Amino acid sequence: MQVLDAVAVATGTGEARWWFGMLAEIKASSADTGGQFTVVEVTCPPGYQGIRHIHHNEDEGFWVLDGQLDLEVDGKHTVMHTGDYAFGPRNVPHGFSAGDAGCRMLFILTPGGFENLIMATSQPAETRTTPPPSDEMPDFARLKTILAKFGGEILV
Repeated sequence: MQVLDAVAVATGTGEARWWFGMLAEIKASSADTGGQFTVVEVTCPPGYQGIRHIHHNEDEGFWVLDGQLDLEVDGKHTVMHTGDYAFGPRNVPHGFSAGDAGCRMLFILTPGGFENLIMATSQPAETRTTPPPSDEMPDFARLKTILAKFGGEILV
């Protein structure tokens, strides 16, 4: 059995990335947890609309730390508020949109490794804020290829 070192990540620390219009702060990586899970704190701007997608390798938990979001898992919508938690199993389509004030939440993914997809599809955050708005459309063909390498699928 692998013996891991204790890890503590303070508020405002962790790898900060601008990722699909959100701020993603990697709080626990696969390396930190012996491959067991990944935890990412995500901050979404007001009215943010996520891309509907599927994880084929990970189950995902959603824990709202602040704000409100509409989570859609397999066609079922759940309005979530601060303190609420929901589970999205692997191989099930899901997406979300943030409320009028935006939201901050934890993505908890098992097994670990999801941080590798984030690193491949993001850029280092210049500040610990959501990125500036952009009119530039993502290159969906490129993203689909990258996500497929990590067991993901965009549904657009």
